[in-house]
Amino acid sequence: MHYGISPHAQASMSTLVLGVVVCPLLALLVAAMANADVVKRPNILLAISDDQSFPHAGAYGDRAAVTPHFDRLAKQGVLFWRAYAGSPGCSPSRAALLTGRHHWQVEHAGTHGSSFSARFATYPDLLEAAGYFVGHTGKGWGPGVPGPGRESNPAGPAFNKLRLKPPHSGFRNTDYAANFADFLSQRPEGAPFCFWYGGSEPHRGFTAGSGLKDGGDPDKVSVPGYLPDVPEVRSDLLDYAREVQHFDEHLGRMVKLLEERGELDNTLIIVTSDNGMAFPRAKANCYEHGVHVPLAISWPQQVGGGREIRDLVGFVDLAPTILAAAGLPGLASRSNMSGSSLLDLLTSDRTGLVDAQRRAYAGRERHSSSRYNNSAYPQRCMRSDRWLLVHNFRPTRWPAGTPWKFEGSRAGPPHGGYHDIDACPTLSLLVERRSDPDFRRFLELAVAKRPEFELFDVEADPDCLENLASHPEHRSLLARLQSELHEYLRRTGDPRALDGGEVFETYARLSGSIRRFPSAREEAERTAP
Repeated sequence: MHYGISPHAQASMSTLVLGVVVCPLLALLVAAMANADVVKRPNILLAISDDQSFPHAGAYGDRAAVTPHFDRLAKQGVLFWRAYAGSPGCSPSRAALLTGRHHWQVEHAGTHGSSFSARFATYPDLLEAAGYFVGHTGKGWGPGVPGPGRESNPAGPAFNKLRLKPPHSGFRNTDYAANFADFLSQRPEGAPFCFWYGGSEPHRGFTAGSGLKDGGDPDKVSVPGYLPDVPEVRSDLLDYAREVQHFDEHLGRMVKLLEERGELDNTLIIVTSDNGMAFPRAKANCYEHGVHVPLAISWPQQVGGGREIRDLVGFVDLAPTILAAAGLPGLASRSNMSGSSLLDLLTSDRTGLVDAQRRAYAGRERHSSSRYNNSAYPQRCMRSDRWLLVHNFRPTRWPAGTPWKFEGSRAGPPHGGYHDIDACPTLSLLVERRSDPDFRRFLELAVAKRPEFELFDVEADPDCLENLASHPEHRSLLARLQSELHEYLRRTGDPRALDGGEVFETYARLSGSIRRFPSAREEAERTAP
């Protein structure tokens, strides 16, 4: 079957993309589609939760997060043990996934709450131009505004009109699965689809006690070493796990719908999360629980099941993988994507650690709002087979926001405090009990100033508690990893490595009267019954 290019897609492709006139891209698309009669192109379903750390899914052995549908897809496809988000914050991380480019390569779109220019092609843009029917439900890219040349969210047009009564007040009232069905009902006959399911869960805020109320067991919670193991924290983590379950329930309904329609076998399904969990020292940090995320990929028609891969993979690899699966591998290089396709790995029979030389990279710029007078805490990190290196480019700044509110100074802003940590019972507990040395230790792990370089042996220290950068026995290792990280940053054009990166300080967080995509929580509050 031959698929044509829609007039809307042709118009959208007539602009400049990444400084390259799109005519060659369009020619490449037409040439690729000339061979589309041979193999029916797969549907694409990307399911991305909001703030879920590895290893919080049943397939990884977690006992608190109930995820039977993620587990099923992992079993019938490939389970990745070492997948890394593009950033420990949502907007830049999602931009990296959508474009196959690191957040430092997409200008404003690589910061939190800014804009996303059409100059940076996303895989939904490219697939729409190739004849795919494209859409999203829930949270796409955001928060942020559509940049020049964009009329809809970079993840595709929204399908959000169908609602439900959520099980708890902290859940979004969007019926994700029903909106997916609505999307499919509008698909042109014969066209493959590309759909983005963006759950707002498990983003804060949680309904306190929801995990316990719905049958969760606090004894099944695994408390990371950077948080105190006390009942309040266990309950907070159980509420988080309940939100993970909600995301998984909608995923299950979508998989069932595809199965009933006979389309599951030829649908490439990618399930992951945009960054780590919203707890102190996790989200908004380049430590393991900030950027290490779940990842399962299923495509029964092409990918053998029951395999587990321990290679390092990054979000920049997902867009090239999707384009390759769609029969358009050349578009990844044409769009200047930094990642590489995982398709050969997926369609092989390999398992375990295939390439120990692979690396994963991530970073962050601004996260909280500039109205809090909270300067960005720029970070870059590199994960090798065993080591995690973090470069804090401005170590004199506060990694979680200024602490004036809690230190008694009147010099700080009226809102003062740790605005790079989502408000939560766990943070409140640490702040309230900061005079207790046991709790003060955990608070400082999250909010105290840090040295320029941090080095962690992730095999021995997965919670990233012991910084080895100053240890004499690791001096040569540190120098080698520093050189490798900075060479990569320079090669990929990171302003932080080239000229200090002051350009990032000029990207305003847009709000107020400026049209913008609402955050997931803002949209949920606005549309709540």
